[in-house]
Amino acid sequence: MHFQKRRDFLPLSLLLLAGCARAPAPVAPPPIAVPVVAATSENVQVMGEWVATTDGYVNAQIQPQASGYLVRQNYTEGSVVQKDQVLFEIDPRPLQAVADQTRGSLAQAQAQMELAAINVKRDTPLAAAHALAQSTLDTDIKTLEADKAAVTTAQANLQAAELNVGFTKVRSLIGGVAGLAQLQVGSLVGTTSVLTSVSQLDPIKVYFFISEQEYLALSTRVRTSGPGDLVSSGNAIPLTLTLSDGKVYPHKGRIIFVDRSVTAQTGSLKLAARFDNPGNLLRPGQFARVTAETEVLRGAVLIPQRAVNVLQGLDQVVVVTPDNTAHVKTVQLGPQKGQKVVVSSGLKAGDEVVTEGLEKLKDGMKVSPQQPGGKLMAGAADLPARKSKGK
Repeated sequence: MHFQKRRDFLPLSLLLLAGCARAPAPVAPPPIAVPVVAATSENVQVMGEWVATTDGYVNAQIQPQASGYLVRQNYTEGSVVQKDQVLFEIDPRPLQAVADQTRGSLAQAQAQMELAAINVKRDTPLAAAHALAQSTLDTDIKTLEADKAAVTTAQANLQAAELNVGFTKVRSLIGGVAGLAQLQVGSLVGTTSVLTSVSQLDPIKVYFFISEQEYLALSTRVRTSGPGDLVSSGNAIPLTLTLSDGKVYPHKGRIIFVDRSVTAQTGSLKLAARFDNPGNLLRPGQFARVTAETEVLRGAVLIPQRAVNVLQGLDQVVVVTPDNTAHVKTVQLGPQKGQKVVVSSGLKAGDEVVTEGLEKLKDGMKVSPQQPGGKLMAGAADLPARKSKGK
């Protein structure tokens, strides 16, 4: 019985040993095929973009210089008016009466002056012949001088009165587009009343704020191209205006004003630009975007935006080394240029970066890099498919 059990056990042991001898050795997986693109070196124009608002080049509040009742409005609200055009009329009768009264006072003063002149002319030879006291002639002369002064005063009063009559016609001191009338015909107005506003719209002003760093970049660019500053540089920095509907305004602008100080709360600086505005297309209060070239990055390193992976706030790329090893690198990014982005540090021109399937790669993995247009090897062809499948 004991012999029988041992005989059954021996074949089982031999079978187990034979099975261990035939187990295949583990095979390393093939390298993953990944699409790569070489980083390029180009000169990149860095564009600044700022939110802007439009305003009249000159804005004038129309206020009367005389008091009285409005009797006429001579313009159409929202229309173009010319310089010195009469916009409103105030009842001139009270002021005309004052002018007439002043004119009468002037006539009286002139008559008295003429009488004094006759007295001086008559008494001068008599005083010389000692037929008249010298004191009488002196009185005549002083009376003439006083009457001349009275005439001068009366003339000035008449001029002021006539000006007041003229001020009853309220004129626009600039040419432009007139706004709504703030007071209607029949209203009693004074010198503090605002009747309407007129804005010169061609050209038009555009205000926007830039950061301190952008101001320094623009100023440096101007100074490297020649003497002067942002205001006196003329068209050295052309500005482009994009309207709220997304269309680019056809006329270029230039900077005409830089505020004297940086706003402490925001660290920004207020600028104003001048744009031609034929046909008065732009109106005050519109929102737009101003863009300008702030600097040129020469020999900048660019890679596709899709080659960048953001992990815990860090921008990372996967670089393929010459021995086909994936290496994860943290980079510093600069401005975008279309579908590409500038790499400020961490890469050099010619480095090959992976553009697809970054989440599947780990540092040190062996890969099979595929240039654009090349065939992907088996094992990686499903990466784009999986990506599109998840969309």
